[in-house]
Amino acid sequence: MVLRVSATISVQDVRKSYGSLAAVDGVSFEVQPGEFFGILGPNGAGKTTTLEMLEGLREADSGSLSVLGLSPWPRNPALLPRIGVQLQSSSFFERLTAREQIGTFASLYGVPARRADEMLAIVGLDEHADVRTEKLSGGQAQRLSIACALVHDPELVFMDEPTGALDPQARRNLWDLLRQINADGRTVVLTTHHMDEAEILCDRVAIMDHGKVLELGPPATLVRGIDSPVRISIESGQLSPAEVAMVAAGGDAGGPGAGGPGEVSDDGVLLTFATREPAPVLSSLAERHALAGLRVQGATLEDVFLKLTGREYRG
Repeated sequence: MVLRVSATISVQDVRKSYGSLAAVDGVSFEVQPGEFFGILGPNGAGKTTTLEMLEGLREADSGSLSVLGLSPWPRNPALLPRIGVQLQSSSFFERLTAREQIGTFASLYGVPARRADEMLAIVGLDEHADVRTEKLSGGQAQRLSIACALVHDPELVFMDEPTGALDPQARRNLWDLLRQINADGRTVVLTTHHMDEAEILCDRVAIMDHGKVLELGPPATLVRGIDSPVRISIESGQLSPAEVAMVAAGGDAGGPGAGGPGEVSDDGVLLTFATREPAPVLSSLAERHALAGLRVQGATLEDVFLKLTGREYRG
């Protein structure tokens, strides 16, 4: 007999509206213990509202939510010490140093001051312990926010766009920290606009739009499930327009290729083919000694996201 482990989070047909706007419209999913789970979607998809209901910050209009076996609403004092929350926008007490800031959070949970200092070291801020929070860089402030969310050693951590507005180096630095948080046995629920981040970090993702979950599964499985051409790029200027047409037309074993001339772009730096038959295209490029700057890229989670939610910009 196999015993089924209870889900850390269970969301069943949850709805939340503001007037005529259905912010969350019949959402259902589960998150398993120790899982790194991502919620993706464009602006207004319902990601943050879903997280806020799970965190006990908003009441659902209907449906059921369970977090660590308990209802998050109304605010449950037994649940709060078991979860950590890193909000989309970090707000710190004014004029406090990093050590004083995290020490204040620790005191709210009855956590010893030494634990606060340990957390500063874990997130790489021990050398900035005496720096006032308003003097910290964006990446340092995000690390401090995460440290405050973890200072009481929660089982479950919610993170709402933790790497938003950070530079690439700071983002990748935070990825290492997020991996370690999960590797330590914590369940992590993440919202992000960065598809590469979700693809690298998450065990499974739910892609939301207009308050609904459109797809749910491991990133690699979702990527394999779409019909998307391979993109092949080389340095611009290596081929004439006639050669471009000839190479692209070789995309389908002797016939007109899926990556025909209409699917070739040149931005002055890279010339890119979109084809479903990359082998003949690569062979033709090699025969023409046109492999400088070669890049070959298959479908990504971003392709899945755009296929499901569209390409229209939403501010």
